[in-house]
Amino acid sequence: MAGSSPASRRSQPLSSPDRSRVSSFLSENRNTELNHQNALAAAAAEHDRVREAAIRTFNEHVLEEEQKRLLERQESILQQQRKEEERIRTEELLRVEEERLRALKLKTVPKLPPEPEPEPKPEPQASPVQVNGFAAHKEPVQPVPEASKETASSAKPSPLSPQQPTILKNPFAQVNGTGSAQTSPLIPPNPFKRTEPISQTSTQSPQGKAPGTASPFAQSFASGPPQQNGVSTSAPVRPPVVADVDPYIKIHKNLKQLRASLTEQAKRFPALKRRMGDMRRELRKNIGQLVGEKGGNRKQYAAIQALLDESLNGSVPSELIDPSVFITDRREPVQGASRNEPHLPSLFLYLLNQFSKAIINQFINECGAQPKSADPIGVTAAMIFAKDAYSWRGKTLIDILMAKFRVVCPVLFGYRGSEKTDQGRVRLGWKKDKSSGVWIPEQQHIDRMKGLGAGYSSIALRNFSKASTENPWPPRHYWTCMAKIVNTPGNEISNTQCVVLRAIIEENEDRFVQFYGSAAIAALRKALVEFPGRASDQKLPGVAGLTVMASMLKRDIGLEL
Repeated sequence: MAGSSPASRRSQPLSSPDRSRVSSFLSENRNTELNHQNALAAAAAEHDRVREAAIRTFNEHVLEEEQKRLLERQESILQQQRKEEERIRTEELLRVEEERLRALKLKTVPKLPPEPEPEPKPEPQASPVQVNGFAAHKEPVQPVPEASKETASSAKPSPLSPQQPTILKNPFAQVNGTGSAQTSPLIPPNPFKRTEPISQTSTQSPQGKAPGTASPFAQSFASGPPQQNGVSTSAPVRPPVVADVDPYIKIHKNLKQLRASLTEQAKRFPALKRRMGDMRRELRKNIGQLVGEKGGNRKQYAAIQALLDESLNGSVPSELIDPSVFITDRREPVQGASRNEPHLPSLFLYLLNQFSKAIINQFINECGAQPKSADPIGVTAAMIFAKDAYSWRGKTLIDILMAKFRVVCPVLFGYRGSEKTDQGRVRLGWKKDKSSGVWIPEQQHIDRMKGLGAGYSSIALRNFSKASTENPWPPRHYWTCMAKIVNTPGNEISNTQCVVLRAIIEENEDRFVQFYGSAAIAALRKALVEFPGRASDQKLPGVAGLTVMASMLKRDIGLEL
């Protein structure tokens, strides 16, 4: 044994047959059949033993590797958990510091009474500047006495302007859709520039001439502080004037009455009661199934059309009502229009209301985090309201949808307010929780505004140049919306306005430039460079978002603002 080779030593423990004795090789039965069968059986047993040992070793290795992976994954999860806990602690500390800062900002020191000032000199009246046919936002001012008006009309020119400036044509007149070139002193007027306020709101000027036609949205601004649901956020600085209620607020109230009317009708018409709830649920279901793939919404679009057609053909009975209470303009019968009758089925208008409500909810729920998902929803809304069969006297009924936009996101229509007061939050569309009656969290409010801003752009920036129908909400409304936000004075800019402004621009800058060309680039500079610059002192989070977006446009598409 001492002189045996290493190979022989390694092979000894593996030998199964009994070969320890030399006599077994010299036996007479060495070549018998029984001896061979015993040898084969021993070899098979040894083969099975080796195979089982190998399988067992492999399984143990696999188990060890799996345990190793589980330990590594557990360690990774623990590291991520520690990072998230550290992030949460940091955010909590920042939140505490921010609350402390806000509390300090709210503290004020009483000021000394102002010294008596000399009587201000009268200023000449300034005519309202219009953007795309809409009057720009004007601040209310104190009335000028009649004697001062006469003095101002006969006053000599200011030393700073010794002669009348040269009048040049406005190169943006055609872009704005006015149809004729406008004039302005020296340089083309910027539709985003804030002008002097109007000092007269009466139906006639001091000279007895009727003023120019103004936007229906500008009337409330000219007659007093902007109002949200009839609640003024600041005391007027002149005698109170009875102002018209916002037409969209009227439409929204009428839609609530329409819903109550359908509930009463359902008690008298069993067929209406059976079908109305199903139609409402089918509308919501189909709008919730809209996808971004090309041609992927044909089934949903056809289902929505079928429901509206069913409400119009009389198969489900409902009372006829006057549609004029759901629009902002006056309409007369138009030759060639599909529907010139003075009344329409109330069920049809009710379904348009439910369709608009579902569209708004979809914008809020899905588009805050993903602005791109607003596009198929906006396409469906524009196609439905553009369809001639669902119009009245040759024009769309999209005012029903805009009335809901006006209530949930007033910033889109030029309203503004302070986020530190209850009245200001009402004017900004900040929602209260229905169960508790308290304001929803700030992040939830921001997500709502993002989704609504993206949704508004998906409707207002649709290209109908190749369509057989008219655009129900042309791009000029987008321009007006942006102008009303950008015209806000620097000390009145709110974080909500910054969030909405970025939401209407993000993912839509290319379409905006396609519609307005160089004027759109100038507008983007006003919105993303000059507007946040005027609000930099307020340290608003949304201001930083606008500045970052300007940098992203330069990086991604090379647009230098």
